[in-house]
Amino acid sequence: MTELLSVVRARAPRRGLPGLEVRAAFLDHCAPSLPQVLGSVSADAGGPTVVVPLLLTAAYHSKADIPARLAAAAAARPGLDVISAGTLGPHALLLAALERRLLEAGVAAGDAGTRAATSVVLAAAGSSDPAANATIAELAARWARERGWRAVVPAYASAAGPRPAEAVRALHAGGAARVAVATYLLAPGYFADKVRDAALGAGAAAVSGVLGAAPEVADVVLDRYLAAMAGTAGHGGDGSATAAWLAPAQARA
Repeated sequence: MTELLSVVRARAPRRGLPGLEVRAAFLDHCAPSLPQVLGSVSADAGGPTVVVPLLLTAAYHSKADIPARLAAAAAARPGLDVISAGTLGPHALLLAALERRLLEAGVAAGDAGTRAATSVVLAAAGSSDPAANATIAELAARWARERGWRAVVPAYASAAGPRPAEAVRALHAGGAARVAVATYLLAPGYFADKVRDAALGAGAAAVSGVLGAAPEVADVVLDRYLAAMAGTAGHGGDGSATAAWLAPAQARA
């Protein structure tokens, strides 16, 4: 996440945010924790602290865990002005980031002929929240429709099916000559390794790297920050507000 936040800082001035302060906070076992970061925010920060969840879908962390922690932080520090932005996904720029990573993996994603001949597995972490998994399925359908891939099907590394390897085999069984796997994860780790190993074992021609510090991802972070600021009346923010970017440590994605 350090590299991604560095890209966010570098791209902030072009969005009219030259003095934006960017910090990392983690939900679970890594430091600094969200309460630690919020506790360090100056009372005269110049505007609200905006917490942008570094999550690709809205599920337990964004719907329950983060709001509860923000409420606890506000109760412990009555003068704290903190608002939460939306999760990163879904967002059109994340599709551009996925194609960037596929290109790096050897798939000519910018070529219409290649897309028409290539089936893609959109491999996400998976969630126990059906709505989160449905979001991935909708994103896969949108990607196929808007960019002309032969097919794009969703798959999940945990908590839901099909698994990436199952999706690869099903596409081959359905007549796909070339199947690529697009890794819809933010950071390397257990899930990313699991997706890569299983997909290659099932016959995938290519597996993309994680989204990581792609410039499109950094722009989505800034979009979410700006949307949160625009949707909050009466703060009087001037672009100098503190921003705390949130990554759930245990997910590693």
